[in-house]
Amino acid sequence: MRLAVLSDIHANREAFAAVLEDARARGATGFAILGDIVGYGPDPEWCVDRAMRLVAEGALCLRGNHDSAIDAAESLNAQARAVIDWTRPRLSDAQRGFLAALPLTERRGEVLLVHAGAQAPRDWVYVTGPGSAAPSFRACDARLILCGHVHVPQLYSCDLRGTVRDHPPRIGEGFPLLGSRRWLAVLGAVGQPRDGVPQAGYALLDTDRNELTLRRVAYDAAAVAARLRAEGLPEALAQRLLEGR
Repeated sequence: MRLAVLSDIHANREAFAAVLEDARARGATGFAILGDIVGYGPDPEWCVDRAMRLVAEGALCLRGNHDSAIDAAESLNAQARAVIDWTRPRLSDAQRGFLAALPLTERRGEVLLVHAGAQAPRDWVYVTGPGSAAPSFRACDARLILCGHVHVPQLYSCDLRGTVRDHPPRIGEGFPLLGSRRWLAVLGAVGQPRDGVPQAGYALLDTDRNELTLRRVAYDAAAVAARLRAEGLPEALAQRLLEGR
């Protein structure tokens, strides 16, 4: 099976559509979304509808902190809060109900899927280094943990002694997930990358080859930035899309 794993779509229609097209062109046979369908971007209605269609077709979908903030109290910075307040009245009851009902984690065999750190999914912990990755390894026995939330792709391993190491992410190359270790991959963001590359990020997990490929996909970031400006949303969010940071 070749599973396309997406996270942090953030209401970016152009990036979401480009990733789906790229994944299908590379033989994806299933999809998983690790949360944050909304927030930051100008097309929440289209992105939630597209996620709902994918789920109806068999995709997995989790709740992120921005999805949760639509109908629950969440700690967000001022820009994120402004966009959530703009997003909330644009969503239908069915769309809001879909987001509120999404689970925080899913387990598929040896793979755990979660939006943020696995040790406390509702606390939205950022995994930014070996020290913050270690609690996720200790919290479960999954051989592979897939998460997002950080918007910067990273890969960590945990050996039999519990030592956690980071591995430089190699974009576009299959990374063998050696069976002698456990693994945690932080995916790049579909809709708001923050690693200096203004392209949509996602991953392909090949369960037959036991291999993970981090991918980047070009999309029309300038058009999305123009939409943000036209809607009167924070200028910093438009600049972030153009610069990828």
